Amino acid sequence: MRRFSAEYLEHTRRGMWEDGRDALADLELSSRERVLDVGCGTGELTRVLAAETDADVLGVDADRELLSVAREESDGRTGYLAGDATRLPVDDDAVDLAACQALLINLPDPTAAVRELARVSGDLVAAVEPDNADVRVASTVDAEERLEREAREAYVDGVDTDVALGDRVREAFDAAGLVDVRTRRYVHEKRTEPPYAEAALRSAARKASGAGLSDHREELIAATSETAYDDLRGRWREMGREVVDAMGSEEYERVEYVPFDVTVGRVN
Repeated sequence: MRRFSAEYLEHTRRGMWEDGRDALADLELSSRERVLDVGCGTGELTRVLAAETDADVLGVDADRELLSVAREESDGRTGYLAGDATRLPVDDDAVDLAACQALLINLPDPTAAVRELARVSGDLVAAVEPDNADVRVASTVDAEERLEREAREAYVDGVDTDVALGDRVREAFDAAGLVDVRTRRYVHEKRTEPPYAEAALRSAARKASGAGLSDHREELIAATSETAYDDLRGRWREMGREVVDAMGSEEYERVEYVPFDVTVGRVN
């Protein structure tokens, strides 16, 4: 399984639930008594599930460093346990909802994880998975849209898991024997506009230094070449400096549209 920093997970996962909780309607949270969040990372979805239900909520992740961050931010209504998504340290039928967020796209065998979610759940399994191939960006810095698209296409080609599962999440649910499988698509909008939040200023600085692109250096080189990566990074840094300058005069605005699918199925 691929590994991520706490900062990366907080950036990509937390904002999704600031728009509202409509995407969780099919999880029937009001009726839940025991909930498991698999691949919980720093606990963004775990805390949302705890806030939306009176259930006991447990988060499981293989990365102990991420779990330590999750525990620090816990309000006491959530518990955390170290464990692999394909070998969960949880008994059969231990919960009535087993869920995950942005987990399956990072696994070499998503179906194996879905089977484990189905094993430990006595009722419902849910997966919230972004479609990274369909992300779109609109920016007042023209080069940003073009370079984001170029980098994203190379990343999707170079990464060693399917980060654009889309409808294939349903196939994993079907293969795991789940029934009444249904999927709804939502689009999360990440907006950057004045006055700029501290996180937005840090993101712009990372663009200008090339650090954000460097996080995915291995995947980008795998899809292109080292020379092509160096060229892209140079253009990326130049674009980042434009972004920083535009923010300095409060003329920069950006919207990132992130489509994500919520797939739910019942244990047969």
